[in-house]
Amino acid sequence: MNEPKTPAASVLYRRSLRKRYLFVGIALLLTVLLLGLGITTGAMNLSLPEVWNALFHRSGSPGEHIVLNLRLPRLLAAVASGGALALAGAVMQIVLRNPLGSPFTLGISNAAAFGAALAYLLLGNPALKPAGPDTWLGLQNALVTVSAFVWAALGSLFVIFVSRKKGATPENMILTGIIVNTFFMALTSVLQFLADDVQLGSIVFWTFGDLSKSTWNTLLLQALVIVPVFLYFLKHNLRFNALDAGDQVAGSLGINVHRFRMHCILLTSLLTASIVAFYGIIAFVGLIIPHIIRILIGNDARFLVPASLVLGTMFMLLCDMLSRSLFSPLVIPVGIVTSILGAPLFVLLLIKGNKR
Repeated sequence: MNEPKTPAASVLYRRSLRKRYLFVGIALLLTVLLLGLGITTGAMNLSLPEVWNALFHRSGSPGEHIVLNLRLPRLLAAVASGGALALAGAVMQIVLRNPLGSPFTLGISNAAAFGAALAYLLLGNPALKPAGPDTWLGLQNALVTVSAFVWAALGSLFVIFVSRKKGATPENMILTGIIVNTFFMALTSVLQFLADDVQLGSIVFWTFGDLSKSTWNTLLLQALVIVPVFLYFLKHNLRFNALDAGDQVAGSLGINVHRFRMHCILLTSLLTASIVAFYGIIAFVGLIIPHIIRILIGNDARFLVPASLVLGTMFMLLCDMLSRSLFSPLVIPVGIVTSILGAPLFVLLLIKGNKR
């Protein structure tokens, strides 16, 4: 976007840019502060010197185990999940040109939930269990994750297939997502009906959305997905601005609207599946964060895309702190906290949007 030529417009433009850069900078600073606060608070509070010693002076103390094996992986999981889901939601709302657009609207989360439920049900067969209980537990977690990821990918591929046949219009994609959501919710209900008490408890707990399953290996796999996808979206942010103005405008600028929209759907589906497959369903993050950013700094994708990543991370860190602190030492799943905070917040955004 070129800077306006008239002096008054140029001053307003630079002022708007400063406001947006300042917003992203403050959000980054608050994210770092929340990260530091989150690593010190919990069932066992730690001082900053204790955290520093645990990170850089290995002594084998209980604080070192808490920091390196429990809190730090969990906090980084909050960073990855919040940033990825908010980024996916922002991109989906742009390419679908629908304020309710998000990967969850397209049914990916419920497809992953069905995959996890199916794995829990099939793995309940005693003939499948190896002799070692620890070995079986690790294998079970791995198979549940793989099953959730595969079914999430299949759900997104179905949306893409129908969209290619009927045309990748925002309306067709939203309607297809409603169908996928309803279908996989019904299949998951069937599996819950057939499951025994132990399997039913595992399925229900997985759908809550919990970051305690995070490990350094899962974080590495998620980073290999999130970083390249974010860089791709950042590179094409001007295309998002053109697409937000309408398909005809984007097409007149030489953008293959159908192909670009399909690429974005595939990448946002991959982002969502990489989170949902490991941590379960975490609602409202991808829906409300882009709306908050639009109200505060506008709809320019050059700032909306990175700000969604940063603010989503900040929101998830806050929710994780609440999940560990509200009923300490009991830790409630973070997906419950995001839903409790997200639902009324979305209502407020809806009211504010109607007034505007």
